[in-house]
Amino acid sequence: MRILSGVQSSGRLHLGNYYGAIRQFVHLQEEGEAYFFIANLHALTTVRDPKLAEEFTREAAMAYLALGLDPKKAVLFRQSDVREVLELYWILGTVVPHAHLERAHSFKDKVAKGISPDFGLFAYPVLMAADILLYSADFVPVGKDQIQHIEFARDWATKFNVTYVPGYDPQDPEGKEKGHAPGILKLPAARIQESTAVVPGVDGQKMSKSYGNTIDLFGDEKEIKKRIMGIKTDSTPVEAPKPTEDNALYQLLQVMLPPARFQEMDASWRAGGKGYGEYKKLLLEAYHDTFGPARKRYQELRNDPAELERILQDGAERARAEASRLMERVRRAVGIP
Repeated sequence: MRILSGVQSSGRLHLGNYYGAIRQFVHLQEEGEAYFFIANLHALTTVRDPKLAEEFTREAAMAYLALGLDPKKAVLFRQSDVREVLELYWILGTVVPHAHLERAHSFKDKVAKGISPDFGLFAYPVLMAADILLYSADFVPVGKDQIQHIEFARDWATKFNVTYVPGYDPQDPEGKEKGHAPGILKLPAARIQESTAVVPGVDGQKMSKSYGNTIDLFGDEKEIKKRIMGIKTDSTPVEAPKPTEDNALYQLLQVMLPPARFQEMDASWRAGGKGYGEYKKLLLEAYHDTFGPARKRYQELRNDPAELERILQDGAERARAEASRLMERVRRAVGIP
């Protein structure tokens, strides 16, 4: 079973990235053959500073490793190091219906947030499909808001196979029936992360770099403390029970505290007698308990850039070995020497 996913290097990673994706990735490396990449080509749709683009890519790689990804168990690489993905991106794009891209949720959502509607953003789902199809992934772990991207990848892989694979039957994509040929591009399945936490930001909205409401995983300690102590709360008196609905501090504690510790906190929260300041200190303590070892490992990697590059180059070689095998078949199918 081959699992594939990636994280976009468009900014510094935060609690939402960890609880929404990276924590699951670390678990998945135990379940099958895992490929995880730093999506630095995707990040070019929003990051236009070359120094920042390079820095964010390194930081994402260090974060993966510091948080538990083992390069002996999983393949970790930069998207841009496997140039075959750009070739498949173009070839796949020649069979992609324009109407599909027009109805892509991600394009509409990002334009609504003020991101420039350029070609890169419009064609983003095609590159994402190429990321998945290039490595013949069986499963792609995604949140419910990303299901459309997997459906696109399946639809376009099917269209490519119908166009270029004689004897291919969409009802029998693996060619098990007599007279049917298996497709060149494998149809991936979405693996829905039902337990993925939606992490609120310090202002109560979903934690997101675009909202500027994040708590960074590897940021400066003083800034992290400032962020946590500045979480938006209401004016409920110290002695009164605190509301749990739409309360970012309560939700963050629920995400970060161990279950038994959260039950204790929840009882005192509902009983009253403690101010929000005490609960913010508890959250800060939980942050350091959870990420203290990872932050130490992150700093070690920062101080040894040669080792980080060695890991990424090794991952790229392993990824390219798979990519080149598939692209040889794709080129032959479409008539490119």
